[in-house]
Amino acid sequence: MRSQSRRRSRTLLARAAAGTLLISLVPGCWTGAGGAGSGANGANGAINVLMVNNPQMTELQKLTATHFTRETGIRVNFTVLPENDVRDKISQDFANQAGQYDVATLSNYEIPIYARNGWLHDLGPYAAADRTFDQQDILPALRQSLTGDDKKLYGEPFYGESSFLMYRKDVFTKKGLTMPPHPTWTQVADLAARADGAQPGMKGICLRGLPGWGELIAPLTTVVNTFGGTWFDKDWKARLDSPAFEQAVEFYVRLVREHGESGAAQSGFAECLNDLTQSRTAMWYDATSAAGSLESASSPVKGKIGYVPAPVEKTDSSGWLYTWAWGIQKTAHHPDNAWKFISWASGKGYEELVGKESGWSDAPAGKRASTYADPAYRKASAAFGDVTLAAIRSARPNDPGVQPRPAPGIQFVGIPEFTDLGTKVSQEISAAIAGRRSVGSALAASQRLAAKIAKEYEGR
Repeated sequence: MRSQSRRRSRTLLARAAAGTLLISLVPGCWTGAGGAGSGANGANGAINVLMVNNPQMTELQKLTATHFTRETGIRVNFTVLPENDVRDKISQDFANQAGQYDVATLSNYEIPIYARNGWLHDLGPYAAADRTFDQQDILPALRQSLTGDDKKLYGEPFYGESSFLMYRKDVFTKKGLTMPPHPTWTQVADLAARADGAQPGMKGICLRGLPGWGELIAPLTTVVNTFGGTWFDKDWKARLDSPAFEQAVEFYVRLVREHGESGAAQSGFAECLNDLTQSRTAMWYDATSAAGSLESASSPVKGKIGYVPAPVEKTDSSGWLYTWAWGIQKTAHHPDNAWKFISWASGKGYEELVGKESGWSDAPAGKRASTYADPAYRKASAAFGDVTLAAIRSARPNDPGVQPRPAPGIQFVGIPEFTDLGTKVSQEISAAIAGRRSVGSALAASQRLAAKIAKEYEGR
């Protein structure tokens, strides 16, 4: 049974098409840190790195040749792709153990699964022997999320995030509204109704409605958790037809339909970020990583945004936990050099380098306790830093709701099948947001999909 399960896991991951959690900003490309395509296949100790094309990663790409390669002599060849494409390419290369890439950007969703299948190097010995890296400085929630079933370390975070509620302080003041320091979703719904139309064209709240297991499903699942629902109970029974799950989805769909953004069924992280930046929404619930963009020097809403913890109902906290991390493929040609790159990119010195070169708002934060004690970073993140740190520290990936779970994950279920299941369910619920079907019929179809997965896990 174990070997059959592993083969099925490899097949599923090699075929999986992932959703998105972060905005894709530039086209995919292949570049070498010391010249395009240089050092391919690991010649002369060069390493090949496959990574997602979000802003923090492209900044890393710019700095690698002039800093890491100059200091170590190790050439780095980057393949940089949009999130959906990079996940597909990573899953194929790692599942087949092709060894084309030494290092890849993996999340806390993939790393435990990949580790279980034997696709990753154990990074524990490297971290223990590296006197400058300081593994204990990595925030505990992230350290835990990047370990395997065997408790060994298989990933190092480049940056981490949770989720929180963002709102326009000036709009609330003008309307005489008060944001509670720890709001409930019931309170948020009331505030959204009262803030709706506060300015011409402004809606009360923006929430993701775009299909995708990493788009709509991410925030929605945190709402499900705090309303008392779960995708599967501890015995692997699908529970999308439970009253708590239905109540949470009904609430989410009604809130976004009545007081949410125009075209909500096609709105994801990027669209909501743009809406808040362009004064088209008074509130937004989403990733803590958005704050860097909102508070950048070029942002028209810099200094106007307030940040409070993710809204709750039946739980003490509800923020998700996510990290883009580095993993070394088991068949890497140069694992020692790969670790040197990871140690540099995820080390304390790199954040300080970005702070000096580009400004602290671009630093890949959310992973080290020392970052939040740094006076320069504390000044740059005064509006959101403490709230972000508290959200990450309070995240409970193994116990995010009111009942025991059979697999880890806050905004996802940590099984290979979730990429497909979550995406299909998101399509059903997005259709309800668009008004093309009822929540009841969407959840009935979703329950049937989840029940098929449950049958494969019952009794394990």
